[in-house]
Amino acid sequence: MIRINQIKLPISNADKELIKKAAGLLGVGQDKILSCKIVKKSIDARKKPEIYFIYTVDIETENENDILNRLSSGRSHRNKSVQITKVREPGYIFPNSGEIKLDKRPVIIGTGPAGLFCGYYLALYGYRPILLERGKAVDERRKDVEEFWKSGVLNTDSNVQFGEGGAGTFSDGKLNTLIKDKSGRNKEVLEVFVRSGAPEEILYEAKPHIGTDILMNVVKNMRNEIIAHGGEVRFESKVTDVIIDGDKITGVMINNGEQLQTDIVVLAIGHSARDTFYMLNKHGVPMEAKSFAVGLRVEHPRKLINKIQYGMEENKHLPTANYKLTAKAQNGRGVYSFCMCPGGYVVNASSEKGRLAINGMSYSKRNGDNSNSAIIITVTPEDFEGTHPLSGVEFQRLLEEKAFEVGIGQVPVETYGDFKQAVTGQEQPLSVIAGEYPDFKPQIKGAYSFAPVHKIFPEALNQSFVDGMEQFGRMIPDFADSGVYVSGVESRTSSPVRIHRDELGQSQINGLYPCGEGAGYAGGITSAAMDGMAIAEKIASVYKCF
Repeated sequence: MIRINQIKLPISNADKELIKKAAGLLGVGQDKILSCKIVKKSIDARKKPEIYFIYTVDIETENENDILNRLSSGRSHRNKSVQITKVREPGYIFPNSGEIKLDKRPVIIGTGPAGLFCGYYLALYGYRPILLERGKAVDERRKDVEEFWKSGVLNTDSNVQFGEGGAGTFSDGKLNTLIKDKSGRNKEVLEVFVRSGAPEEILYEAKPHIGTDILMNVVKNMRNEIIAHGGEVRFESKVTDVIIDGDKITGVMINNGEQLQTDIVVLAIGHSARDTFYMLNKHGVPMEAKSFAVGLRVEHPRKLINKIQYGMEENKHLPTANYKLTAKAQNGRGVYSFCMCPGGYVVNASSEKGRLAINGMSYSKRNGDNSNSAIIITVTPEDFEGTHPLSGVEFQRLLEEKAFEVGIGQVPVETYGDFKQAVTGQEQPLSVIAGEYPDFKPQIKGAYSFAPVHKIFPEALNQSFVDGMEQFGRMIPDFADSGVYVSGVESRTSSPVRIHRDELGQSQINGLYPCGEGAGYAGGITSAAMDGMAIAEKIASVYKCF
């Protein structure tokens, strides 16, 4: 296989011209190309509105060694930015090599990405796992979420945070990760998603995403695959206690009644399972408060972000534009964009009564009127009250209670101009957005009301938010326009706690495996899925399958 890096083509006819371009770079006829696989595809908009796609492709052809020898001898293409190399990519290997016999089926708590992928691989290799999910199957869960957005009636165990697929199911379905992966797990996660119904483009797009509409079917198909291989998935089965004998796990209690015996429990509980955190802490499971980030969602017209990033409001060849921004506030805190949802919606993501949390969500087409992202600020245990391992949870709760109070139970919204003036006393110039996009209004799933969002955060965080927005406004014109909508509170960016584990993946309680985002070892769908796979590998390297 020959890999060609940095093939640059105009966006209008790029995919059709790709094989022709690759053949020309290799100095062979198109009829000699046996296969062409896109490895990566990204966008070069540095000279907008003149925009290009940049490809990395793997080519299969006859006489590959002869072609590479010819190119290396100097009789090569003249494009010095293009790299042509021989490539062999080893596939992912699951280490199914354990020697200890399992007497009881392993139990996985949670069916978010970590639990789902851990269960998927344990099932695939004969371990017959039992997955316990406090929420409902995804189709029923969707009904509960839509009812909450419509009526405000919250089901505390079936909502945007809890249920099949985890919190990521009602998000943008982003699949990119910053993890440097030598194990092959990252690619394998994407391939499992494709086998489960996701589009093949996620295998090579620079910033792959699925969208909540497709992700719902993907997690359902993965569940069916787990069951087909001998696993079991039980919904509305909340683990209310763990059973510990000395320093070893021996079982779990479900819904305050049923006891299920097991020697292996995987904690894939997600970042919002606060009651479970407290239950584990009561049992002395070692954990600590950790740094995370909180913030507010900002909304811009989708066409404005497209125009800024691409030099045009619409182009059928281009996806909805996104951005990624970082800054440092005057007080030293990091401020950055998070979970950017092109053509998406702000959603009420609450899971506790009397507390309000929001998130962002996009469908696969990303064609909503607005684009939004969270602008978040780092917080550390020094910001929390006390030194309790769950002090970060209480910090989140206080902010969510304030957001609920400010919005009178609805998502509170304020223009950035009003927010800034309240924080700094400085008036914003007239809104460019109002003049160019007069129909611009909040796109929010769930009831919202205009309210003083600036009253949610303490002064230091408000000032950090404004500092970041002003810096971003210098990077992206009109980003800090006075008409931008600000809503809150984004408090569930990651887990506020880390549950300790050793090099074998276990807590000090033998057989207890903290896993994924809730345990503090991942941040996002793909990294959580990869951590779930890693825990499955650790279990399989010690124990035999049934």
